Amino acid sequence: MSPLAVVAMVGRMVALFALLMGVPLAFALSEHDPAEGAFLKAAAITLSCGAAMSLATRRFRTELQPRDGFLLVTLAWTLLPVFGALPLLLAIPGLSFTDAYFEAMSGLTTTGATVLTGLERLPLSVNVWRCFMVLIGGMGIIVLVVAILPLLGVGASQLFKSETAGPLKDQKLTPRIAETARGLWMVYFAISLACFVAYRVAGMGWADAFMHMCTTMGLGGFAAYDDSFAAFKSAAIEWVAVVFMLLAGVNFSLYFLVWKKRSLSALFTDLEARTYLALMAGSVLLVALYLSVHHVYPRFEDALRYAAFNVVSIATTTGFASVDYSLWPMFAPAFMLFLCSFATCAGSTGGGIKLIRSILMLKLARRELTRIVHPRAVVPVTLHGGIVPTQVLFSLLAFMLVYGSMMVAVTMVLLFSGMDLVSAATATIACINNTGPGLGQVGPSGNYQGLTDFQTWVCSFAMMVGRLELLSVLVLFTPQFWRK
Repeated sequence: MSPLAVVAMVGRMVALFALLMGVPLAFALSEHDPAEGAFLKAAAITLSCGAAMSLATRRFRTELQPRDGFLLVTLAWTLLPVFGALPLLLAIPGLSFTDAYFEAMSGLTTTGATVLTGLERLPLSVNVWRCFMVLIGGMGIIVLVVAILPLLGVGASQLFKSETAGPLKDQKLTPRIAETARGLWMVYFAISLACFVAYRVAGMGWADAFMHMCTTMGLGGFAAYDDSFAAFKSAAIEWVAVVFMLLAGVNFSLYFLVWKKRSLSALFTDLEARTYLALMAGSVLLVALYLSVHHVYPRFEDALRYAAFNVVSIATTTGFASVDYSLWPMFAPAFMLFLCSFATCAGSTGGGIKLIRSILMLKLARRELTRIVHPRAVVPVTLHGGIVPTQVLFSLLAFMLVYGSMMVAVTMVLLFSGMDLVSAATATIACINNTGPGLGQVGPSGNYQGLTDFQTWVCSFAMMVGRLELLSVLVLFTPQFWRK
């Protein structure tokens, strides 16, 4: 490995991150809000630190190796929230570093959990920054770096694969990784622009449309109001959100192929995308019928509206809320949190284990059941007409084991710290799956503000390892990783 070369790359990323603070700064200047100085100071500090890191290690720059990619993504997702927290610390009186770091980590990992209240009273630029971090974290700041810094060379492929989600990471959309990354960001911003326009047409103001476009496309769930989408009291706005949350939950590589081939066939032939849409439609209908049967809403139209918005929001790991769904009969919120663990597609901005892994696990289970009856039978696991390599299946099983173990471990740590069972278990699910709200103390009517500093740091760690899909982080703690 080349740790100093990794530090050099992180320095360039930090410098780039400082430039991104120009977006909320522009809002601050246009509105003359009091956070203008906070963003100027934060950008200057961030740019200086990034430049210092890059210059101090410039003679160690070299091509990234496979292990470098894992070290780099972990360092990046650990350090960038530090700088993302600076504007919040400088602009919000009395905010601790622990809470500011949690808020920035939540934004960049597209979790959407918050420790802040009185969001309507915050300077506009602060809310813009919170939401904008979700947008850039959605596709991944590292993919952005690969897109605009092709000087990384061959090593960029290792960085790209370390950052991207899903079990099948060796599929190439274009011959060059940098070209692939640029294509994905182009598609991402094109759909984001459509989302922004749709929100504006549906009745949002320009600033609200921009902020909620960021958190919708990043599937992050931050809002500019304590009541989230309930503040708008608009069915049209909610249906716009449903459509674009569904779009953001699909593998963006498929949109890239649709644009490249000028054909929708890539969407209709992809097993994961078809399963995803069917799962979402069936889940919305199930919860709507359940709410109607239990007379939560007198009209089925209302039950369908609230079920569609909140089921899609939680299942796609967005975390918006239009009602306090924790007051629904327990099956509905529990089922929604169950969906957030696996419902989104690999290559989307959503969290969780990804639907493709669930599909492969079911195929693997079916194969083993067949082999119990027919021990001599050769039953390969197939996907899209091809045999899934054994190495992928082993990696899948290892991931699922680590995922389950991490769920239990984080829950136990939170219970040990004094949190009640419902809050601890659902906070763990919400943080590792990058969903945001859980139930109990961290439900949709509350937030993470009441957590102790220790609990807040545990949840911050859970969000980070969940965003990087566990193994990319935990591999750093193995002795084999550090051996030559």
